[in-house]
Amino acid sequence: MVEQRELTDPLSRGLVINSNEESRDLKPDEKAAVLMLALGPDFGKPIFEELDEMEVKQLSRAMVRLGPISQEMLDNLLLDFVTNVSTNGSISGNTDTTERLLLSFLPQDKVNTIMEEIRGPAGRNMWEKLSNVQEDILANYLKNEYPQTIAVVLSKISTDHASRVLSVLPEELAMDVVQRMLGLDPVQKEILEKIEMTLRTEFMSTLSHTQRRDSHEQMAEIFNSFDRQTEARFMTALEDHNLESAERIKELMFTFEDLVRLETSAIQALIQKMDKRDLALALKGANEQTKELFFRNMSTRAAKLLRDDMETMGPVRLKNVDEAQGKMVSTAKDMAARGEIIITKNNGEEEMVA
Repeated sequence: MVEQRELTDPLSRGLVINSNEESRDLKPDEKAAVLMLALGPDFGKPIFEELDEMEVKQLSRAMVRLGPISQEMLDNLLLDFVTNVSTNGSISGNTDTTERLLLSFLPQDKVNTIMEEIRGPAGRNMWEKLSNVQEDILANYLKNEYPQTIAVVLSKISTDHASRVLSVLPEELAMDVVQRMLGLDPVQKEILEKIEMTLRTEFMSTLSHTQRRDSHEQMAEIFNSFDRQTEARFMTALEDHNLESAERIKELMFTFEDLVRLETSAIQALIQKMDKRDLALALKGANEQTKELFFRNMSTRAAKLLRDDMETMGPVRLKNVDEAQGKMVSTAKDMAARGEIIITKNNGEEEMVA
C-alpha cells in the first residue's frame, strides 16, 4: 500500500502525500510551482506580489497541471532553492490548492478571472467572452486601436461576430482591417498574450462598470417574466401613473407575439430547439396567423403531427400556455445571446403582426 501523509501547512492541508511517487524531470515553470506550493501563503506572498498578472497566470497554470510530486523531487528542489523549509512530505498541485494560495494575497475578483481562464470551459476564455460583447460596443473600443491589432482580435473571435463588428467600424478602417486579415501571419504567443492582457485590463474589466442598464430595459425583462394576467394588471396601473414609462417598457419588451418578427431561418432554428409538447402548448394559445407562420416553417409531416398533438390536448389552462410561451421567448433570447439567431426589437412605430 502506498504510504500517505497529510501536510500540516495551512495551504497544503488535505493534500494526499504519495511517498512512492516516481521522480520525473520538472520544467522551469513546474519547479516554480512546486516551490510556491511548498512555501505556502506566508512565505509565498511576497514573491507573488513581485510578479505581474501574466506571470501569476502562467505560474497558476503550472500549479493546476502539476500533479503529484515525489519526496525525492521535493527534496532535491528545496535543497537547491531553500534551506529553511521542511521536506518531510511532498505536495500535489491542483485547482483547489492553487486557488487557496492566490486568495491569500489577491482579491477574489482577480482570482476568479485567473482561475476561470485556467479551468475553461467553452465560453470562458477571452476570445469567447469578446464574442458575447455587443458588436457596436466592441467596435467603438477597437476603432481606437491599430488596424493590425484589430485584425488579430477579429481573427480570434467567432466569424459571425467579427462580421458584425466589421460592419459597424468606419468604412475606411474596416477595409484596412480586411486587407490585414487577408495577409495575417501567425501571431507570436508573446504578442497575443499582450493583446489579451490589454483587452482584459482596459476593456473587459471595465465593461460591467461602464454599461449601466437602462432601468426601463430591466423592468421590461421583469414584465416579460410575468404571467399574462399579472402583466396586464401592472401595465394598466403603470399607464395610470406614468404613461410615458409604460410605453417605453412596451417598446422594450420581447413577447411571444414578437416571435413573428423572426427571420424564417430563426423560426426554424427555434422550432428545432423547442420541446414538442411545449411548442404545441405555446401555439395552442396563439392566434391563427402565428400558428400558420410556424406550421409553414415545418415539414408537412411535422406540421400535421403538431396539429394532431394540439387537437388531442383538448382544453388547456391559460397558465400552462403562458409558461410554454415564456419558454419559447426565453429560448429565443438565449439563442440570440449566443449569436445563433437575430432578434428584431419592436421600435414602437411599426404595427404588430397578429
